Amino acid sequence: MNDRVTTLGSSQGYGLGLDQAQRQRVLRNTYWLLALSLIPTVLGAWLGVATGITAALTGGLGLIVFLGGAFGFLFAIEKTKNSAAGVPVLLGFTFFMGLMLSRLIAMVLGFSNGAQLVMTAFGGTAGVFLVMATLATVIKRDLSGMGKWLFVGALVLMVGAIINVFVGSTAGMAAISVAAIGIFSAYMLYDLKQIIDGGETNYISATLALYLDLFNVFQSLLALLGIFGGERD
Repeated sequence: MNDRVTTLGSSQGYGLGLDQAQRQRVLRNTYWLLALSLIPTVLGAWLGVATGITAALTGGLGLIVFLGGAFGFLFAIEKTKNSAAGVPVLLGFTFFMGLMLSRLIAMVLGFSNGAQLVMTAFGGTAGVFLVMATLATVIKRDLSGMGKWLFVGALVLMVGAIINVFVGSTAGMAAISVAAIGIFSAYMLYDLKQIIDGGETNYISATLALYLDLFNVFQSLLALLGIFGGERD
């Protein structure tokens, strides 16, 4: 969830004069690229689980690798989003995020009902996206004012998550996960509304924002399911 806060600025204040056809084109391209971005995510997660390459990334080391890689990719995406290199860089980022997610997935798969928990988290995330996409199309009021409050919430979550890496509290992880689901579900609605209203004209930036929303909701749901629903043999 830590890197979501860096994308807020890219989805405000642009393209307010776009006509309906242009807005629909941005939305359509965003959905296509978002679907495509899930492929390297799955591949990264599979590679991480199959090889155990991320198993040693615990505590501070894991935090450093994650933040360094994520912010490096986010910087590269921002620099290339208006060029042909933007899509490959974004897909490289989603592969990296899948790789980083593999440690949590491997832990959940260690439960006897692990595969079921992963599918439940996936289905829950898809359900949240469907609800937010529907709301974004029917809500007529301007939601741009939500941005500043969601940004503050994401910052607080980031600080809490970093602290909990070193504290290692299961209760803290559960609380952070619940808050993250709420905040990033709202972010999903906000980002979708920005695209629909013409506030975001770059489909790579739009895809990045929505991808991070989905990633954080899925990760948080999976963590909660692992904490409260995991069954040992």
